[in-house]
Amino acid sequence: MSIELHTWNTPNGRKISVALEEMGLPYKVFPINITKGEQMAPQFLAISPNNKIPAIVDPDGPGGKRVSIFESGAILLYLGEKTGKFLPAALSDRIPVYEWLMWQMGGFGPMPGQVHHFIALENEQDRAYGLKRYMAETRRLYGVLDRRLANREFVADALSVADFAILGWAWRHERHKVSFADFPNVGRWYEALMARPGVRRGMEAKLD
Repeated sequence: MSIELHTWNTPNGRKISVALEEMGLPYKVFPINITKGEQMAPQFLAISPNNKIPAIVDPDGPGGKRVSIFESGAILLYLGEKTGKFLPAALSDRIPVYEWLMWQMGGFGPMPGQVHHFIALENEQDRAYGLKRYMAETRRLYGVLDRRLANREFVADALSVADFAILGWAWRHERHKVSFADFPNVGRWYEALMARPGVRRGMEAKLD
């Protein structure tokens, strides 16, 4: 049975399509056009009470029962638990996965997201303060990630759902006005992930 992926072509949506492809799970995309306010529709609210994409519905959830999950971090952890892939069994090995997944959810998403907002404004005065503030913080976060990757292949050593979460936003680095020449470890990590067939399929999946 295919998982329903209710989403749009955004960094948070790409996290889940990449994870589903890497985990080999069948899924069907249900586009939620956020530019037309479809995330506010009652039928979407029923599975995502925060009005945000992505959300999934798994017809073969725990105990074989249908289940819906919202929030991309929760979805990634659920899929890791469901498949036993990209989420280590040992608690000691899970700790860095949890840390870097929460790092992405709390910082490397909200801050670049503000860059996306302010960079789209036409009025230069409106743009200036927001871009100065959020671009500086976004670059700081890229620096944190670059240092983390200086002596390891992936953020939690083994490839995990944390990498998929972070990749969804690093995918938009050009929109953040960030060059990997300034963050070479991030660039190496990014290119290695993007070379994976599953990641490539997830990035190419039509979400809109």
